[in-house]
Amino acid sequence: MRMYGNWRSAAAFRVRIALNLKGIACDETFIDLDAGDQFKPEFLAINPQGAVPAFFDGEGPPITQSLAILDYLEDVHPAVPLLPSDPRDRARARSLAQVVACDTHPLYVPRVRNYLMATYDIPKDRMMGFVRHWFETGLKTLETRLTQEAGTGRYAQGDAISHADLCLVSLWVGTGIFGVETAPYPTVRRIAEDCLAQEAFAKAHPLKQPGAPA
Repeated sequence: MRMYGNWRSAAAFRVRIALNLKGIACDETFIDLDAGDQFKPEFLAINPQGAVPAFFDGEGPPITQSLAILDYLEDVHPAVPLLPSDPRDRARARSLAQVVACDTHPLYVPRVRNYLMATYDIPKDRMMGFVRHWFETGLKTLETRLTQEAGTGRYAQGDAISHADLCLVSLWVGTGIFGVETAPYPTVRRIAEDCLAQEAFAKAHPLKQPGAPA
């Protein structure tokens, strides 16, 4: 297995965690997003969206989009499950994951920030306010659901790690990078810190990857 990723990519971080938890070896090639390598013809031939991760397992085109990759790994490597067996619990875990991966993370990725700043002449400090707003919206949604809904246990869904936790952690790690206030989200903090204390999460951490700042 092999994957194209980047040290700071929250989406690649999620996939990296799943691979570690399932004990799957994967060679990762890092794309320099700051240099614009994702827009070079050779990478656009791999993923026309110009985004990471792009995941290969044998022959055929790559699998893109982190949640699709997580589902694929769950299907072909079910021995270490990262989704509950009960259909309703499974749906809740996926719903929590999608709060991050579908409704929060896409709003603050570099290509969105750069487009808004260039097109609408938004200064960087105002853009950081935009980013923090969407972080806070996602964190508030998670905190509310995790504290009010039955189903929350040691982790986001029950007492076993699921896709929901991989996504939650990928959002949580970004709070330090963007200076997001985290005190209002103690349940999210509890789950994130529990996960990050585990080797599979720690090894996948963005700042532990090649190209990350010291």
